[in-house]
Amino acid sequence: MLVGPKSANAIAVISTRHLANLALIGFMGTGKTTVGRLVAESLHFDFLDTDELIQSSTGRSVAEIFSREGESAFRALEHRVVNELAARGQTVISTGGGLPTNGDNLAALKTHALVICLWASTEQIWERVHLQTHRPLLQGPDPQTKIRELLAERKQFYLQADVLVNTDQRSVREVAQQIIHQFKVATSD
Repeated sequence: MLVGPKSANAIAVISTRHLANLALIGFMGTGKTTVGRLVAESLHFDFLDTDELIQSSTGRSVAEIFSREGESAFRALEHRVVNELAARGQTVISTGGGLPTNGDNLAALKTHALVICLWASTEQIWERVHLQTHRPLLQGPDPQTKIRELLAERKQFYLQADVLVNTDQRSVREVAQQIIHQFKVATSD
């Protein structure tokens, strides 16, 4: 199910912004990277993942940064990357799950991108990520509870996206088509 902007006023605000890019936000396991690559290919846009940009610029994995320097150091690196992305055009940006918890990051993305939040249920997220070892926030004793807690904390930020797309029980291609449609609607004159 797709939920568009919340009101006619939201549509007017979006149409006054210069939307050179498309940014995907949402919790881990909602499909941001997989769907983002397909959307970028379909639109003939570049694809950038903020976590990959951080890893390539620091020479360390996200897990290493979290364990050695802490989450706050990682969030500072995210903020720097987000500010650098404002100079880009025709790019699909996949963000880390916690990136929009910094309101400045979300505001910066909205200056140049249509921000789409991919959403999934706790159960679907767990199904998608439970075998992955590179998720530092899920390395505790009860990762499913951690997912529920983080989703509850971050929901208020995710709901500030321009568009919400539920990825539960939907194919990657179907989600990508919905995103492309929303981007075309938002950027049409």
